Amino acid sequence: MRRSLAVFLVMLCALLGVPPHAQAAAHEVTYDRYSLMVDGERLVLQSAEFHYFRLPSPALWRDVLEKLRAAGFNAVSVYFSWAYHSPEPGVYDFTGVRDVDRLLRTAQQAGLYVIARPGPYINAETSGGGLPAWVKTVPGRARSSEAGYRAAYREWLHRINPIIARHQVTDGGPVILYNAENEYQVNTDAAYMQDIQDQARADGIDVPITTNDCCDAGSWSSTWATGPGAVQIPGVDDYPQSFECANPDVWGPWGEGLTERLRDDIPVFAAEYQAGAIDLGNAGYDKCRELTGPAYMKYFYKNNLITTGATMASYYMGYGGTNWGWLAQPNDVYTSYDYGAAITEARQLTPKYDEFKRQGYFLQAVAPLAKTDPAAAPAAPDNPALTTVARANPDTGTQFVLVKHADRAATGTDDATLDWAAPDGRFTVPVRVKGRDAHVLVAGYDLGGQRLVLSTSEIMTHALIGGRDVAVLYGTAGSPGATILRYGSQPVVKVLDGAVRAAYRDGDLRLDYVHDGLARVLVTGGGRRPLLLLLGTDETAAGFWRAGPDSAPVLVRGTELVRSASVRGDTLTLAADTAAGQVEVFAPPSTRRLRIGAEDVRVTRTPSGSLLGATRAPEPVRLPALTSWRSHAEAPEAEPGFDDSRWTAADHTTTASPHPPKTLPVLYADDYGYHHGAVWYRGHFTATGTETRIDLNAITGLRGNYLVWLNGRYLGSAAGGVEADSGDSSTPPNPDPGPGHFDVPAGALKPGADNVLSVLVANTGHNDDWIADDLRFKQPRGLVAATVGGTPIRWRIQGAAALDRVRGPLNNGGLYGERTGWHLPTFPDKSWKAADANLPPGVTWHRTTFRLDLPKGQDVPLGLRFGGDPSPAYRVQIFLNGWNVGQYGGDIGPQRDFVLPAGILDERGSNTLALAITAEQPVTGPGPISLFAYGNVRSTR
Repeated sequence: MRRSLAVFLVMLCALLGVPPHAQAAAHEVTYDRYSLMVDGERLVLQSAEFHYFRLPSPALWRDVLEKLRAAGFNAVSVYFSWAYHSPEPGVYDFTGVRDVDRLLRTAQQAGLYVIARPGPYINAETSGGGLPAWVKTVPGRARSSEAGYRAAYREWLHRINPIIARHQVTDGGPVILYNAENEYQVNTDAAYMQDIQDQARADGIDVPITTNDCCDAGSWSSTWATGPGAVQIPGVDDYPQSFECANPDVWGPWGEGLTERLRDDIPVFAAEYQAGAIDLGNAGYDKCRELTGPAYMKYFYKNNLITTGATMASYYMGYGGTNWGWLAQPNDVYTSYDYGAAITEARQLTPKYDEFKRQGYFLQAVAPLAKTDPAAAPAAPDNPALTTVARANPDTGTQFVLVKHADRAATGTDDATLDWAAPDGRFTVPVRVKGRDAHVLVAGYDLGGQRLVLSTSEIMTHALIGGRDVAVLYGTAGSPGATILRYGSQPVVKVLDGAVRAAYRDGDLRLDYVHDGLARVLVTGGGRRPLLLLLGTDETAAGFWRAGPDSAPVLVRGTELVRSASVRGDTLTLAADTAAGQVEVFAPPSTRRLRIGAEDVRVTRTPSGSLLGATRAPEPVRLPALTSWRSHAEAPEAEPGFDDSRWTAADHTTTASPHPPKTLPVLYADDYGYHHGAVWYRGHFTATGTETRIDLNAITGLRGNYLVWLNGRYLGSAAGGVEADSGDSSTPPNPDPGPGHFDVPAGALKPGADNVLSVLVANTGHNDDWIADDLRFKQPRGLVAATVGGTPIRWRIQGAAALDRVRGPLNNGGLYGERTGWHLPTFPDKSWKAADANLPPGVTWHRTTFRLDLPKGQDVPLGLRFGGDPSPAYRVQIFLNGWNVGQYGGDIGPQRDFVLPAGILDERGSNTLALAITAEQPVTGPGPISLFAYGNVRSTR
């Protein structure tokens, strides 16, 4: 039935001129102990993690996905966040920034397979680990087969699974794997894991089901190899560099990062391999990028590839994005989720991206890698600091030799001589590998129409272009290189550029050189088709891009990015990002013209047969100053005469929470449907006049606080309780979380009359459920205890107003300005006064507008920068055109720059910034505040 429907949809799309994935052919996904296979063809799966919910601008999804594909990735791993789509039971939204149909179509258009990861639990440092906050009020332990939770997660799966199912490879779409749950390693429930898979199959999922076990194979993956709960392809998470970004010089503190083989009938699957880090020490994400930079990538990724034979790897993260709104969990992250990834939060490429590209192109070009067994490795007897590991393809004999420097202090002798028994003979060749580095060398390989006997340079890529093989090989700058090729007779060797020595003997052409710049060698004759050999350094190799279909590839050098390439007639057209500089393309000889986007580039033919031209610099950009700020104080809720009669009565005497209330009534915000951001409480009591102290407890999550007023008089603030207060199976909860004790000022009470205690609680998100423990996950938020002597208190509570159907449930909390639209661009603020830098305790809003006219055809990502040192006495919510794009303050994290993503930002129009500033005491507000550009390129984005 599904196949018939798919055929009908293909025909319908063709009639309507629609180009979705349904027009693609259906495929079969299989696997064995070596690799995945699509229609019987082996596949080395190279995937990067991307979270659509951390980039709330669907127009930019394509940009990031195209950048991942351009780096050599052939897949993207995607969590689907239940919380992002479901504000309350039975309500789901898959439109706008939550349109996952569009996401999956875009991934396929970018040429990427998809590993779909719908949880139900995802972690990802998101609030509640991706479980909706309303699940905290559901009976039954989360992440289990208990009835209440089972009904809730089945509802989610029956909404998301059909969307994923219609985008599977087996129906012509991009989804190649389905990941059940996430790091489900303790307190396991086999029935739960089995039911997730049963629901997936019932909903039409027919690709292999996987899961990821953190962080080794010592958990259920190995013990549940078969039987209820077992998945087809279990994988393992590896984070060998830890998360100590403040100490980026550490080296493998959590081990060698070798992914275990969990069963003999499946490939080795590195389901999450570290490609960045959360910033636990507030060192800043540039330090996290350094911790997990190119040196780490070269050593650990290549070591895992060759030592374990892992042909399935997904790197966390490829692009981190932004914890906008109340998306983040409160304990480990702040607004930026840059993660030190290869592509920054502002979509800029880094040296880590270059290393992914060098390795990714190699994995996609050299097919024998997809099927290898351990093999005898050549020795390096003259340097014990260098060690070798080898694998070989049992069908072709191709050898892959890892040469790594064992000196973790990044010192020691770098040089050695390899005694290499290659498939085509025994050879002695020099190698140089620096400390904290590793090279993968290849021998016995049919490189297109050539026979590569061996090379001590690494292969980046090779392609058949215009009847000749073009190969890019590279090595560490200044290191010696040797490449040996086999011919039936002596070929003609022409060194076009660089210093390369050639010698032919007994059928073998040996080329010796030093890696320096880019050498070019043209080899013709010898019984083989022509070969253009491009011998470079790590740096020059990073400048190459491979684009176009496999049947007609081209190589490009000198652009900032190449998204796609096509040849029509004598014209090569590139979709690319460019700055000022030279551009060189290796294309069929019939190609005489070059067009980048809609612009023709004048080119000349080089001795290498390539076309060489120059690209223009992008137009400079001038950004407006942020002036004319207007200001208004809010918090009328603190005044005794404020009308709270329409607020929700907080009068529950029972709760589903595993944390019993300290006082009644129950004041937990989630119990009344208020899950995110600020929550207001107003407690009415008739004072006796003998009350001397107000005692409160609130749990907010890390970095949260609460402010207190009595009859309109500000009493002060206190820090809220945190995850550590929740306890666990062996430790009882803290009986006094987030305490606040406030003396009643003389004359503040009205004996015998109504008195009002107003409390503003700044909740910072919900705990994850990483260990499947309800004490942790269902820890309440908001007030958890309140007393004014022994005087009874009648409570009302107010959180976020009606759901914002464009921005979703995570955008807003319950500040007065949020409830009444002060954050929206349409709000009339002309009556507000000019902003003053001096802030009183409470909440003050600042607003301004600015116009942009960024050049068309250029990509200029913008950010908002806070100058000066932030005070721990205030916190700022940043709204751009109504979107909550960040949280700033001295107690929140080290972040000073905030990305303003295009799509939310009007690049050619008017924009509104609104800042909600909550101050704990009189303080000078933030500033100076300015716009800046992260980059500027001509772009076909």
